[in-house]
Amino acid sequence: MGAHKTLRNRVDAVIDAAIGKRIVGGVVLARRKGETVYERTFGLIDRESGSPMRFDAIFRLASVTKPIVAATALALIERGKMGLDQPITRWLPDFRPKLPDGSTPEIRIRHLLSHTAGLAYGSQLPDDPYKRAEVSGALDTPGLAWEENQRRLVSVPLYFTPGTAWRYSIAIDVLGMAVAKATGGTLADAVAECITRPLEMKDTAFNVVDTSRLAVPYGDGKNGPVRMGEPHVVGEDPATATKFSPARILDPRSFQSGGAGMAGTAGDLMKFFEALREGGAPILKRETMAMASANQIGSLQREEKDAGWRFGFLSAVMAHPKAAKSPISVGALEWGGAWGHRWLVDPAAGLSVVILTNTAMEGVTGAFPQEVYAAVYG
Repeated sequence: MGAHKTLRNRVDAVIDAAIGKRIVGGVVLARRKGETVYERTFGLIDRESGSPMRFDAIFRLASVTKPIVAATALALIERGKMGLDQPITRWLPDFRPKLPDGSTPEIRIRHLLSHTAGLAYGSQLPDDPYKRAEVSGALDTPGLAWEENQRRLVSVPLYFTPGTAWRYSIAIDVLGMAVAKATGGTLADAVAECITRPLEMKDTAFNVVDTSRLAVPYGDGKNGPVRMGEPHVVGEDPATATKFSPARILDPRSFQSGGAGMAGTAGDLMKFFEALREGGAPILKRETMAMASANQIGSLQREEKDAGWRFGFLSAVMAHPKAAKSPISVGALEWGGAWGHRWLVDPAAGLSVVILTNTAMEGVTGAFPQEVYAAVYG
């Protein structure tokens, strides 16, 4: 128990230093070889009413949605309902974005899963093509239907020929729509059948099952976190700023976004990530899990800040811990969510970590999650 206490003290110190100053509230969970080694609910779910954070708080998940939807697609591939090398036009016949030269390349399911499709996410720069076309990455624009968003997306030229480069993107939104077509229902139906029902993730969905438990979102501000307005832009540099609409998750007309559209709890997510760590059962076969957590982008260039990391079909994959200056093991999976979250699955260390906060962007790209990881590894 001594080692656990040391870990607890280290993580507590990180959280205590952040509460109220950089993070309004959150939940941090860590399991090692199936045993809970850290669990803490901290700060406030609603600062203005003084309501304390709760363990069963529901958070807007942003890109923590992606591995859930990717795993759904992989489960359908196992069942023969989709194929990695099948073109996306099999399910979305009108999804035919062009290259700058006017040609229409074939985008395959594997390109979407690995973010090598030539798609992107827009910035807040006025001349950004995604911003000009008003493409939504599903953090904003409540009530927007997919058909309209697809029309906008297809109007923007691809950044590169699919398979020739890597760029983090709206690809999993496109994949989610293909999943819905392949199953003949909604994306929510497919995710429930393949993932959330088998794992009994009762609070995780494309809607909020109990609004009284929904965490109020906050954004980084000059003097600490600011309660988000509707909409709300976090970040002063338009090249890196992100636009949020807290109301989106509450508007049933909003398209079910495979890339950013779900809400859920830390406890539910730990069930999912533990299933991945243990080899995929009961949602995926071991061989599918091995493929999904392997490097699927070869030596394609990623950003300088991503040194040491490659990408699989679910998330980033650790390839070179030294280059990444990280204690995380080779083969670990890791990603985040813009509303203020990060998660880690490290099979070699037997570790799964879930960090959910109500504070963007400190909880995702700030120092906080990296400090938590460092404290867990010690």
